[in-house]
Amino acid sequence: MTPEHRTLQGVARRLLLGCMILCGTGPAMATAIQSHDSILTVASDFLDAQARAHHGDDLVVQVRPGNLDPRLRLQACGAELEAFLTPGTRMIGNTTVGIRCPAPAPWSLFVPMQVNVRGEVVVLERPLPRGALIASGDIRVELRDLGNLHGGYLTNPAEVSNMVLRRGLPAGTVLSPQMVEPQRLVHRGDTVILLAQGGGLSVRMEGLALAHGAYGDRVTVRNLSSRRVVEGRVLSAGVVGVNM
Repeated sequence: MTPEHRTLQGVARRLLLGCMILCGTGPAMATAIQSHDSILTVASDFLDAQARAHHGDDLVVQVRPGNLDPRLRLQACGAELEAFLTPGTRMIGNTTVGIRCPAPAPWSLFVPMQVNVRGEVVVLERPLPRGALIASGDIRVELRDLGNLHGGYLTNPAEVSNMVLRRGLPAGTVLSPQMVEPQRLVHRGDTVILLAQGGGLSVRMEGLALAHGAYGDRVTVRNLSSRRVVEGRVLSAGVVGVNM
């Protein structure tokens, strides 16, 4: 083989190797990797829509993606990435979103996410003792991070007014359903009025309350005249309505 032939053969080999590299047919071609940013973007957009639909327009929702392991290298997806939630996925605080690639080489992973939700809650304006009747001036509404309120919270000041505190609480406390109860209008052992109405008639009798009751509660009362025990509904302070 002449030197010219050897030179041309070397040039041909180099051209062939270059084509194999550029065309991805040779071992030197590195597999394309799915970028972490693309995965986090799909997960964030999907969870943001899901969380806003779950919490409604009255709450402020902010979704933040976590970090993926920098060593994670997934083959670039040949199709659009798909996001999904597993049953029971939390829509507040730390949670996860599933991301999968359907083709050509399927893969899936769970992306760590955080959902911050802020909303208006009822807060005590000043300290109150146990048994205090809550007035409108005793409470205010504040925007708080709902993810930190593990004991629950109340949002409607009108529902809290005229409730009673079950224990003493300091100013700034976020009120929860466990902290308040309806005001008792009837107390066990108290003498109450039994009010029987029907057919245009109204009869009042004295009775002895055998149970506590708030407005609308059904309580038992002993009629002091007949000694019979009857059941009625609390109508107001010290008044129980019964059927004739």
